[in-house]
Amino acid sequence: MDVRFLRTLIAVVETGSIAAAARREKLTPAAVSQRIQALERILDCTLLARAARSIGPTETCLSLLPRARHLIREAEHLRDDALGGGPVGELRVGAISTALIGLLPAAIREMALRAPRLRLRLVPGSSLQLFEQLVAGELDAAILVEPPFALPKSLVDHHIRREPIVYITRSNVSPAEISAHVASAPFIRYDPSTWGGRLVAQYMEKAGLSPDVLCDLDALETIAILVAQGLGNALVPAWNGLEQDGLRVVPVPGAAAYVRNIQLVHASVASRPQALELLHSALQGQGGRSKPRSSRNV
Repeated sequence: MDVRFLRTLIAVVETGSIAAAARREKLTPAAVSQRIQALERILDCTLLARAARSIGPTETCLSLLPRARHLIREAEHLRDDALGGGPVGELRVGAISTALIGLLPAAIREMALRAPRLRLRLVPGSSLQLFEQLVAGELDAAILVEPPFALPKSLVDHHIRREPIVYITRSNVSPAEISAHVASAPFIRYDPSTWGGRLVAQYMEKAGLSPDVLCDLDALETIAILVAQGLGNALVPAWNGLEQDGLRVVPVPGAAAYVRNIQLVHASVASRPQALELLHSALQGQGGRSKPRSSRNV
């Protein structure tokens, strides 16, 4: 089976038309149709449901797409590995927003120097979204908050950075005054439904903090901006890049047990081991020395 035909099928599904797929693949519409028909003969099934003015994947086609994408990527890896000379090709890396701005810029610079033929495709998202994409095989690695559950055997994690909870405010507040200050002003809450936000919520419950919540946000950079503009105060993990003009970062008493851990997670049997080792090495320099950890069983 020619993987180019699979790539053409995916182009049709993603663009929604033969003509658009032809433009993307630099083929004629007739050539695209011939490739789809050839695949249907090889697989002995109907891949596309055709109507008067629309075309879409059949249920069978949808069930085959993950494996088709995997075959395409493996063919690319085979070609890249044959070239030798260090990591090459594309590495798909998901990252939470604070990692994108705080950890990855310097890591990207280092990787570009050490592996100029390696291309990074960065995918932003929440920790949960990135974890799901990683499990589905849509990412090679993800930089995310430590999950609140054991990893499956198919994944391995590396600790990158510890981020203790801190109090951010515009006021001149000492650690001993945080509890009283929280109760006296609007509070911008790190969304408690997120993996990182759960830690803050647990600390607040333990400390007996019940502030007047202005809003919930799963956007730490935005929380910092709102606090710097005087709209409220917040408890957040001390991510790399938290510094903000007009913002005071106050250590929180008793928060040692409530630390947001940032991890690099990837498949235990990785398809791009050299590239992942390079990424891991580059991230270590940004988040502190990290130790590889074997996968934890479910």
